[in-house]
Amino acid sequence: MTTRLTLRRPDDWHLHLRDGAMLRAVLPETSHHFARAIIMPNLVPPVVTMADAMAYRDRILAAAPGVGLFEPLMTLYLTEDTDPADVAAAHASGLVKAVKLYPAGATTNSASGVQDFDKVRPVLEKMAEIGMPLCVHGEVTTPEVDIFDREAVFIDTVLDPIRRATPGLKVVMEHITTAEAVDYLRAGDAGLGATVTTHHLMINRNHMLVGGIKPHYYCLPVVKRERHRAALVELVTSGFERVFLGTDSAPHLKGDKQSACGCAGVFSAPVTLSCLAEVFDEAGKLEQLEAFTSLNGPAFYGIAPNEEQITLIKGDPISYPPELATENGPVVVFDPGCPLHWRFDDAY
Repeated sequence: MTTRLTLRRPDDWHLHLRDGAMLRAVLPETSHHFARAIIMPNLVPPVVTMADAMAYRDRILAAAPGVGLFEPLMTLYLTEDTDPADVAAAHASGLVKAVKLYPAGATTNSASGVQDFDKVRPVLEKMAEIGMPLCVHGEVTTPEVDIFDREAVFIDTVLDPIRRATPGLKVVMEHITTAEAVDYLRAGDAGLGATVTTHHLMINRNHMLVGGIKPHYYCLPVVKRERHRAALVELVTSGFERVFLGTDSAPHLKGDKQSACGCAGVFSAPVTLSCLAEVFDEAGKLEQLEAFTSLNGPAFYGIAPNEEQITLIKGDPISYPPELATENGPVVVFDPGCPLHWRFDDAY
């Protein structure tokens, strides 16, 4: 029985750090485990231009505990007014690694997102020309579409038409949640990748709704039926090369989650490696964990994998602090509802 696992230091290809006091509190939980992360741009106001990205990166590095131990990989928030020339300059500088597409109203702080996709076509064509990835929050927001169907409808009515109209555009389907997304990814070419979150691998909608609503399991895209969770687990443990870890760790204050209109987001950064090792161990596929956490993402983005290694150790169940303190109140840490036996070895 494997009780010790060494792998290259992971990266997180979808992360929310917020800003100010929240940034200062949550960043150490990521930088302790991960070398790099794709940083989401949905601040208020959003990170739209190269200048915005530079300023946000400076704030992240100022909050990072230790010089050179963590590299934020910046993104731009795609709006209908985004300038293709600014996007190209940001990409050429090496500062910005991707552009993020939020359909307007799809998730937290997405009001500035895209409503008319024809208006962003020049940006997408420029991105295809220069090889810059588009990270997609894949849900439609039309009210007649059931929230559990938003991802599948988005693939058919938005994503596939965009890819057909823009040959060569690299696309990351972020935080996929359905068997339909898995099938679409597998059928795609080398320019189509996807991230999967920690929580979508561990919980389904019964966990969120049965026996009372669990607000700290509420996220967007919302967790789906068990068959979809099983399809995600099969995908990530199969060795498929175009899927990689994007935690979508998204902190909100406890009071903002436990409210009359609770915020969407799961804060999983402190427990992600323990959770993932549990998933892969249960599937009998621990040998595939490094590819998912440390190799596939860099390969898709054209970045070298990390040379540094980390070690995970299996033992008695671990107790994690249930909350993280911030200057403005606590943030609840993701609890998968099952024992976790794998811990991060701090002596790496």
